[in-house]
Amino acid sequence: MDDKATLHRYLRRLRADLLAKLDGLDEYDVRRPMTPTGTNLLGLVKHVASVEIGYLGEVFGRPAAVDLPWFAGDAEPDADLWVPAAETRERVVALHRLSAEHSDATIEALGLDAPGDVPWWGERRHVTLHQVLVHVCVETARHAGHADIVRELIDRSAGNGADDANLTSRTEQEWAAHCARIDAEARRAAGLTVRPGTSSGSG
Repeated sequence: MDDKATLHRYLRRLRADLLAKLDGLDEYDVRRPMTPTGTNLLGLVKHVASVEIGYLGEVFGRPAAVDLPWFAGDAEPDADLWVPAAETRERVVALHRLSAEHSDATIEALGLDAPGDVPWWGERRHVTLHQVLVHVCVETARHAGHADIVRELIDRSAGNGADDANLTSRTEQEWAAHCARIDAEARRAAGLTVRPGTSSGSG
């Protein structure tokens, strides 16, 4: 498998992982802010899809036929990172799929050394598809990681499901004991009082 095919495979996997974080959640949970800066699952999907359209479309002279009003000059800050009630979940998911299809077509049509122009990068604006593809993979991975944490905060779902080999198998009680142990060690490191009933022993 060549470099382009490898990067493309990782990007497809990352997109799917991010979108899967919406599965099984109601409208409130996919939209509600879970951090002090408003991070939310559907907003992450919207943002990643929108950004990918720019990097793997406009940058290479291949604009997508889609309107992104949250990127307009008069749009409010961070409008691409959350979803108003009037904007349906189905519309955001459809945008994600359209963005992926458009990006895939760009990747398949161009070589890794194809030149592009990223005006918002200033002096670094002259790029290649290789550089942008790496950038988009990193961007998507970062936000997929955000989505992992947000989903865990919502309903304790972690990883890519029950069969995820990267996730240690523990019962709810064992996870609670594990977290208590980490907290106890953090308190010891900071010179704080360890809460009664916690231990630094293995478990």
